[in-house]
Amino acid sequence: MEERLQKILSAAGLCSRRTAETWLTAGRVTVNGVPAALGDKADAEKDAIAVDGKPLPKAESFRYLMLHKPRGYVTTLSDERGRKIVADLVADAGVRVYPVGRLDRDSEGLLLLTNDGALAQRLTHPSHEISKTYQVTVQGDTDGAAERLAAMRSLEGEPIAPVRVRVLRQEEGRALLELTLRQGKNRQIRRMCAQCGLTVLRLRRIREDCLTLGSLKAGTWRDLTPEEVSALKGETPKSAKGLRPGR
Repeated sequence: MEERLQKILSAAGLCSRRTAETWLTAGRVTVNGVPAALGDKADAEKDAIAVDGKPLPKAESFRYLMLHKPRGYVTTLSDERGRKIVADLVADAGVRVYPVGRLDRDSEGLLLLTNDGALAQRLTHPSHEISKTYQVTVQGDTDGAAERLAAMRSLEGEPIAPVRVRVLRQEEGRALLELTLRQGKNRQIRRMCAQCGLTVLRLRRIREDCLTLGSLKAGTWRDLTPEEVSALKGETPKSAKGLRPGR
């Protein structure tokens, strides 16, 4: 089936559609050896599509990695400021993969990386409301903190969807909370906590959709199982056998 080239390039995990448009305009994309133009279409299964002379990865070469991102790493493939990047942690995977969503530098936990652009779009598009669960250690006025967070419907004047909150542990001036979101705004949890008078000491993502971080050690990664990939794509129920936590 023919599709616009910018959509094909994005689905292959190479770039965003906007970036693909700039590549096409710059003449970096060819179809069957002929330079392509913005607006051209192609069939990814039949045509030989290449960027800078390198062919697009085929579906069978897609990889899906779960990384336990440590604190101090930025969720990007390069950084002009010389900070540590998550790409360094998966450099031994033998394939170029891209982060799905973000975890800020001071946050840690489950981060999915893949070169499957179609799945990445499915997991990040707001319409799919993919759930993400975090364990958050906070300090401050923790009495009733869970109730205050769960009752929030606006963040700095901007409407937000309800967040499910559980208290896992609480002591004087400090608490460990579990928050589950189906809507992810920039630094949402930290901003919500600040609005409630709480300081975030640690923020760790432990679950995304059907995936759980489990005992996967910080700074290490593993391939997803075929069952996990199938469940992420919506091809099997989320409770399908074979889904496993991190090792």
